[in-house]
Amino acid sequence: MNKVNNFTGLFWAFALLTLWLAHLSYVLAHPLDFLSPWTYVHVLIQTHLYTGLFITSHDAIHGVVSPAYPKLNHGLGWVCATLFAFNNYAVLRKKHHWHHDYVNTEQDPDVHQGNFFVWWFKFMWQYVTWQQVLAMAITYNVLKIWLPMENLIVYWEVPAILSTLQLFFFGTYLPHRGEHAPENKTQSRSQKRNHVWAFISCYFFGYHYEHHAHPYLAWWKLAEAKDYKPER
Repeated sequence: MNKVNNFTGLFWAFALLTLWLAHLSYVLAHPLDFLSPWTYVHVLIQTHLYTGLFITSHDAIHGVVSPAYPKLNHGLGWVCATLFAFNNYAVLRKKHHWHHDYVNTEQDPDVHQGNFFVWWFKFMWQYVTWQQVLAMAITYNVLKIWLPMENLIVYWEVPAILSTLQLFFFGTYLPHRGEHAPENKTQSRSQKRNHVWAFISCYFFGYHYEHHAHPYLAWWKLAEAKDYKPER
């Protein structure tokens, strides 16, 4: 598998940042109509774009947003993590490397085999801080001076929560749940090959065996890795 070049990573990072901001600005400025199906379509779009922000931050952790310029790479990772509900990029970076180094062991901060909801709670507990909650509360109360409260909740807060669930379900729970063969060093599995669904569900991170086997690959290269590797 070929590594990503500098310009492709930057292109996708800025594209996702621009789309996230443009769509959020659009929906926040328009009246909210709960009877319109477009309201729910916009929620799903914004959820997907939030997931794109986090995936970009994740790729920055692996140094593939801008490999030749580490400061720019991690700067963009920090911006994306901050825009995604004020996540702490430094904490994400440290713990995600732990996840790769100690996957599916007691030292793995992401994997907690067992009940789905208990696992999700423990997963969230690793990353959510009181500083993050406080920053969200302050930002919400400032923004509602100029923007409708309902729009902020429906288009800014709800998609972030849904995206967190999306990332956990497709990018952690499904790939790592249950038993894995000892010879499977990635301790992960992949969803069946379907590139359209893989992109819609979680930017190809359902191809999780490929990600752990080739962590230097950016999200859009995982489909190529899936085509290259046998089914897992």
